[in-house]
Amino acid sequence: MRGIDFYFSIGSTYTYLSVTRILDVEKQHQVKFNWKPFSVRAIMKEMNNIPFPKDKINKVNYMWRDIERRAEGYGFFAKTPVPYPLSEFDLANQIAILGFKEGWGEKFVVLTYKKWFQENKEPAIEPSISEVSAELNLNKDEIISKAKSENIEAKYNENTKSARENKIFGSPSFIVKNELFWGDDRMEDAINWSLK
Repeated sequence: MRGIDFYFSIGSTYTYLSVTRILDVEKQHQVKFNWKPFSVRAIMKEMNNIPFPKDKINKVNYMWRDIERRAEGYGFFAKTPVPYPLSEFDLANQIAILGFKEGWGEKFVVLTYKKWFQENKEPAIEPSISEVSAELNLNKDEIISKAKSENIEAKYNENTKSARENKIFGSPSFIVKNELFWGDDRMEDAINWSLK
């Protein structure tokens, strides 16, 4: 099965579109996405890039409406605006890394985004973290503690370093055969490139 590296950060708004449809896309195209949570925030700071600053209200409003339209086109919905930026950005992504290590990562990310964009519940804080933990039969305090451990933080930093080395500057991004495809709307392009 063809493999595509899927670099993403919980906290990226457009990543909602990718994580909500990616499992169906995998089945449809018989590909395998390798999920890699990383800190797009750290990379953007290095580039002096604030993608949706509050003083650019027209751009921010366009983003929210664009996400709603694209979600509708895919057959689901987004109720925007949502809480942004995240107050527990790193924790959300480190919990995701823990989840991939323990086998519940995909479900955690998909459910976390669903609660964020469909129920207006910010990731990795209450009530989202308790609700997601309960739905996945996880101990909330235990996963938070593990997510803050040195080995999980090291893996998070490793993924971010890998993203940097791959010239990634945004989320979601897809790497296939050393080629970078940035944005949810480039997912299918990455799949087509993997067929070459």
